[in-house]
Amino acid sequence: METKEIVKMIDHTALACDKTEAEISLLCQEAISNGFYSVCINACHIPLAKGLLQGQDVKICTVVGFPLGATLSSVKAFEAAEAIKAGAQEVDMVINVGWVKSTQWDRVKADIDAVLNACGQVPLKVILETCLLTRDEIVKLCEICRALQVAFVKTSTGFSQGGATVEDVALMHSVVGRDIGVKASGGVRDLATALAMIDAGANRLGTSSGIAIANGLQDNQAGY
Repeated sequence: METKEIVKMIDHTALACDKTEAEISLLCQEAISNGFYSVCINACHIPLAKGLLQGQDVKICTVVGFPLGATLSSVKAFEAAEAIKAGAQEVDMVINVGWVKSTQWDRVKADIDAVLNACGQVPLKVILETCLLTRDEIVKLCEICRALQVAFVKTSTGFSQGGATVEDVALMHSVVGRDIGVKASGGVRDLATALAMIDAGANRLGTSSGIAIANGLQDNQAGY
C-alpha cells in the first residue's frame, strides 16, 4: 500500500470541547497540506471548516449523540440533519450502549436507522464503543449495521475507557465484510499502530495524531 493511500484513510480529528477556532483552522490547514480524507469536528465548527475547505479535497465529518450516545433517537437524527445542512459530508453517531446492555436490540436498530434516514446519501459511521462491549455484543451490532447497510462501523469515541484494538477491528471486519468499512478510532497515535489497524481490516483511521502518522510515513518512503 502506498503512502498516499494510507494518508487518505485519516479523519484528522479534534473533538475536545475546548478546541479554539484557531485550532480548528490549523486542523483544516494540516488536512489540506497532508492530503487527509477529512477533518472530524464538533458541529459548531462546521461553518468555519466549510469556508476554509471550500475547493479542497478534504471532507467535513462530524459526530452526533457524542460522546455518550444516550440521548433520544429523534435528537440524534435532528443533529445529523442540521449538521448536514451546515455542510457536514459524513456523520459519525454513537450507539445507545445502555440499550445494548439491556438487550433492547430492536431499539438499538431503530436508533441507528433513525440517524441513517436523516443522513440520506451522506455516509453514516456507527460508533460501537467497543471497550464497553462483549465480543457477542460487537458481533450483534455489526450484524445490525450490516443489515442496515451503513457506510462504516467504528470502534470508539476516544472518550471512554479505551480505544481501538487490533482484535476488535479484525472481529468487526470479519462480520461486516467488504461492503461496509471499519474505522479504527481511539489510541491510534503512531504509524505502527495505524498499520496494525489497517492489517486487521480498518480502511479509515480516526486520530488526532495524523501529523505524527504522516511524518512516520515520510520516514518510510519505501511504502507499505
